[in-house]
Amino acid sequence: MQRILVTGAAGQIGSELVPELRQRYGNANVIAAGHHTSLPADIRQAGPCTTLDVSVRAQIDRVIKAYGIDTIYHLSSILSALAEQRRQVAYRVNIQGLYNILEAAVDNGLERVIIPSSIGAFGPDTPGDRTPNETIQKPNTLYGISKVFGELMGNYYVHQLGCDVRGVRLPGIISWKTEPTAGTTDYAVAIFYGAIRQRHYTCYLKPDTFLPMMYMPDAILALIQVAEADGKRLHHHADFNVNAMSFTPPDLANAIQSRLPEFRIDYRIDPLRQAIADSWPNSLDDSAARSEWGWQPEFDMDAMVDDMLENLTRKLAAPEGSG
Repeated sequence: MQRILVTGAAGQIGSELVPELRQRYGNANVIAAGHHTSLPADIRQAGPCTTLDVSVRAQIDRVIKAYGIDTIYHLSSILSALAEQRRQVAYRVNIQGLYNILEAAVDNGLERVIIPSSIGAFGPDTPGDRTPNETIQKPNTLYGISKVFGELMGNYYVHQLGCDVRGVRLPGIISWKTEPTAGTTDYAVAIFYGAIRQRHYTCYLKPDTFLPMMYMPDAILALIQVAEADGKRLHHHADFNVNAMSFTPPDLANAIQSRLPEFRIDYRIDPLRQAIADSWPNSLDDSAARSEWGWQPEFDMDAMVDDMLENLTRKLAAPEGSG
């Protein structure tokens, strides 16, 4: 992989994936693309960037040709709760945008496309515990439907068109570098801001909501490892389960409270996000990823909590505008 395009580079995952890819492949070889000019300053300053609306096919072709792209990490996506509120935008970005990326990959002879999926691809009829890699997928959200579409289309392009498409089903992602957004699992990020700033957090999910989660360094690791895996060993392609940890809001609150004894949590339930969370699994069986490309997470909950508190405390204490 020599010339890599990352769509959605201003997002939670993209803003951390781009620096890691640049460290591996060189700053000039990783092009950060977004729909607007909200790319973080460190990304803008370290390497090439471009504006890209993935719902417009001509823009994708232009960027591929202008930069000599051979690999795309396609991260552009409208997240779960926001997708329910802005359905037309979610369709254009999550479904039309994905189709445009795959068609552009075929027409321009790209080597590889990485399209992350999500636990959102599952639904209320999916087995909740150690969800199998192959199972019932009947999501009841537009975001989830778009992720199933991405998995099916990715596998179609592999088998019917010979395009090397790969992807992992990511759990909820926790990161200290980007602010929490409209994601259903983002309480697990917002809780740290509340703990550090006010020693208090009001959670929008019920206390017994048990969900699979992953710390951002492991999410980045999974995306890069699946991209770099020996294709001859892969029996799956765009639909690998990857698992790391699972917990409820009180589990996470207790872990934080053991480090910050004065921290308190209470609850004010958001029916929309609770309904979405209730349709998702408790944990994932990721044996396919472990056997086919050696997946192994590096962070459990305690290691994640320690790292989050250390880094986020330092970030929030830094003067505005500094690094």
